[in-house]
Amino acid sequence: MNRVEFIGNVTKDIELQKSNNGLSYCNFTLAIPRPFKNGNGEKESDYIRIKAWRDLAENVCKYVHKGDKVAVCGKIQGNSYQDENGEKKYSTEVVADEVEFIITKKVETDPTLKPMSEQETDSLPF
Repeated sequence: MNRVEFIGNVTKDIELQKSNNGLSYCNFTLAIPRPFKNGNGEKESDYIRIKAWRDLAENVCKYVHKGDKVAVCGKIQGNSYQDENGEKKYSTEVVADEVEFIITKKVETDPTLKPMSEQETDSLPF
Protein backbone atom coordinates (compact mmCIF):
# COMPACT_ATOMS: atom_id res chain seq x y z
CA MET A 1 0.00 0.00 0.00
CA ASN A 2 1.31 3.45 -0.94
CA ARG A 3 -0.75 6.11 0.89
CA VAL A 4 0.36 9.22 2.79
CA GLU A 5 -1.42 12.10 4.52
CA PHE A 6 0.11 15.44 5.50
CA ILE A 7 -1.07 18.70 7.03
CA GLY A 8 1.17 21.70 6.55
CA ASN A 9 1.57 25.23 5.26
CA VAL A 10 2.20 26.07 1.62
CA THR A 11 5.64 27.69 1.32
CA LYS A 12 4.99 29.91 -1.74
CA ASP A 13 2.29 30.82 -4.24
CA ILE A 14 1.52 28.04 -6.71
CA GLU A 15 1.68 28.33 -10.50
CA LEU A 16 -0.31 26.22 -12.94
CA GLN A 17 1.79 24.52 -15.62
CA LYS A 18 1.10 22.32 -18.67
CA SER A 19 2.81 19.03 -19.45
CA ASN A 20 4.11 18.21 -22.95
CA ASN A 21 0.79 16.49 -23.68
CA GLY A 22 -1.26 19.45 -22.45
CA LEU A 23 -2.26 18.22 -18.99
CA SER A 24 -2.52 20.80 -16.19
CA TYR A 25 -0.28 20.28 -13.17
CA CYS A 26 1.28 22.19 -10.31
CA ASN A 27 4.09 21.64 -7.85
CA PHE A 28 4.18 23.03 -4.34
CA THR A 29 5.93 22.43 -1.06
CA LEU A 30 4.36 21.89 2.35
CA ALA A 31 6.20 22.91 5.52
CA ILE A 32 5.26 20.43 8.23
CA PRO A 33 6.41 21.33 11.74
CA ARG A 34 8.00 18.58 13.80
CA PRO A 35 6.35 17.95 17.19
CA PHE A 36 9.59 18.38 19.13
CA LYS A 37 12.51 20.80 19.45
CA ASN A 38 16.05 20.09 18.29
CA GLY A 39 19.12 20.06 20.54
CA ASN A 40 19.26 23.86 20.45
CA GLY A 41 15.64 24.14 21.63
CA GLU A 42 14.39 25.24 18.21
CA LYS A 43 11.40 23.92 16.28
CA GLU A 44 12.17 22.44 12.87
CA SER A 45 9.99 21.58 9.89
CA ASP A 46 10.08 18.99 7.15
CA TYR A 47 9.51 20.21 3.60
CA ILE A 48 7.56 17.83 1.37
CA ARG A 49 7.23 18.30 -2.40
CA ILE A 50 3.69 17.82 -3.72
CA LYS A 51 2.43 17.47 -7.31
CA ALA A 52 -1.23 17.75 -8.35
CA TRP A 53 -2.67 17.01 -11.80
CA ARG A 54 -5.63 18.07 -13.95
CA ASP A 55 -8.69 19.62 -12.23
CA LEU A 56 -7.14 19.24 -8.80
CA ALA A 57 -4.12 21.27 -9.92
CA GLU A 58 -6.34 23.98 -11.40
CA ASN A 59 -8.38 24.26 -8.18
CA VAL A 60 -5.29 24.28 -5.97
CA CYS A 61 -3.78 27.11 -8.03
CA LYS A 62 -7.01 29.07 -7.87
CA TYR A 63 -7.76 28.74 -4.14
CA VAL A 64 -4.51 27.94 -2.27
CA HIS A 65 -1.85 30.57 -1.57
CA LYS A 66 1.42 30.98 0.30
CA GLY A 67 0.93 30.40 4.04
CA ASP A 68 -2.38 28.53 3.72
CA LYS A 69 -2.74 25.36 5.74
CA VAL A 70 -3.89 22.35 3.72
CA ALA A 71 -4.26 18.61 4.13
CA VAL A 72 -2.88 16.47 1.33
CA CYS A 73 -3.61 12.78 0.69
CA GLY A 74 -1.72 10.93 -2.00
CA LYS A 75 1.06 8.51 -2.83
CA ILE A 76 4.84 8.71 -2.80
CA GLN A 77 6.45 8.55 -6.21
CA GLY A 78 10.14 8.23 -6.96
CA ASN A 79 11.69 9.57 -10.16
CA SER A 80 15.11 9.53 -11.78
CA TYR A 81 16.61 11.78 -14.43
CA GLN A 82 19.98 12.81 -15.85
CA ASP A 83 21.32 16.24 -14.97
CA GLU A 84 23.19 18.51 -17.39
CA ASN A 85 26.45 16.63 -16.59
CA GLY A 86 24.90 13.26 -17.46
CA GLU A 87 24.76 12.12 -13.83
CA LYS A 88 21.73 10.15 -12.70
CA LYS A 89 19.71 11.99 -10.04
CA TYR A 90 16.80 10.80 -7.94
CA SER A 91 13.84 12.69 -6.52
CA THR A 92 10.81 11.84 -4.43
CA GLU A 93 7.49 13.65 -4.34
CA VAL A 94 3.92 13.09 -3.25
CA VAL A 95 1.35 12.88 -6.03
CA ALA A 96 -1.83 14.32 -4.52
CA ASP A 97 -5.18 12.56 -4.83
CA GLU A 98 -6.89 15.07 -2.54
CA VAL A 99 -6.08 18.54 -1.22
CA GLU A 100 -8.30 19.88 1.53
CA PHE A 101 -8.33 23.55 2.42
CA ILE A 102 -7.98 24.04 6.20
CA ILE A 103 -7.24 27.70 6.95
CA THR A 104 -5.82 30.72 5.17
CA LYS A 105 -2.87 32.70 6.45
CA LYS A 106 -5.15 35.77 6.67
CA VAL A 107 -7.45 33.98 9.14
CA GLU A 108 -4.48 33.00 11.33
CA THR A 109 -3.12 36.58 11.48
CA ASP A 110 -6.33 38.66 11.51
CA PRO A 111 -8.52 38.06 14.61
CA THR A 112 -11.51 39.73 12.93
CA LEU A 113 -11.70 36.92 10.37
CA LYS A 114 -13.07 33.49 11.22
CA PRO A 115 -12.36 30.10 9.64
CA MET A 116 -14.86 28.81 7.11
CA SER A 117 -17.72 26.69 8.40
CA GLU A 118 -18.00 23.04 7.44
CA GLN A 119 -20.86 23.94 5.08
CA GLU A 120 -18.70 26.57 3.38
CA THR A 121 -15.74 24.22 2.96
CA ASP A 122 -18.01 21.47 1.62
CA SER A 123 -18.96 23.78 -1.25
CA LEU A 124 -15.33 24.27 -2.36
CA PRO A 125 -14.51 22.40 -5.59
CA PHE A 126 -11.69 20.31 -4.07
